[in-house]
Amino acid sequence: MDLHDKVVIVTGASGGIGLATATLLAQKGAQVGLAARSEKKLRSLSKKLPRSLSIPTDMTKPGEIKAMIRQVREHYGRIDILVNNAGQGYDAPIDQTKIMTFRQIFELDVVGPLIAMQQVIPIMRQQKGGSIINVSSGTALMSLPNMGAYSSMKRALANISLTAREELQADGIRVSVVYPYITLTDFEENTIKAVQEEPWVEDGEGPFFPPDTAEFVAEKILEGIESGEPEIFAHDWMKNSG
Repeated sequence: MDLHDKVVIVTGASGGIGLATATLLAQKGAQVGLAARSEKKLRSLSKKLPRSLSIPTDMTKPGEIKAMIRQVREHYGRIDILVNNAGQGYDAPIDQTKIMTFRQIFELDVVGPLIAMQQVIPIMRQQKGGSIINVSSGTALMSLPNMGAYSSMKRALANISLTAREELQADGIRVSVVYPYITLTDFEENTIKAVQEEPWVEDGEGPFFPPDTAEFVAEKILEGIESGEPEIFAHDWMKNSG
């Protein structure tokens, strides 16, 4: 898909992977709708990205999601691509997983992206095509201690994505899921943690490989948009990590 003049929505655009993705897509000629909770950060970013639109949005609130989609369409006249990136982590053993916390993050990591998809699908159908990229996690491919709650949500998002792909292919709407590895963003700082975990080490000899940059993951999201492949893995070894 040629991105020149395409209209893209990027959620979680105020930092990390979302910021890197919005910047990359704008550089490729896309017109980017920037959605995140931080109005100040979005306003600053919008000044740097030509033809972008800042829409402060809480992705846990259905009304705000619907208003954001409507505002983007009214402003640009169409929506070609949706990148569902907004999310939050939750690390806890199963027996310490707090149900209220699980429900709150489920609203952001699963329900929010689903609502956004439901809002753009009719628009894309009318346009005879479009692309939806849902950002999952490498943890969705694994069974890791303390990651049950988060990985289950990201696996749910992946399965929603792949099912929607089958349902929407006749409409010319391509749905893809991207699986990032550990990424150098503030994601870990914002993750709710019930336990202290062993940190990664840069030489790759510890429990984890070195993390990726947000720009690297943004390139993977771009790859998903351009190729339309069902699943995009940050690294080939992740394909067999289950």
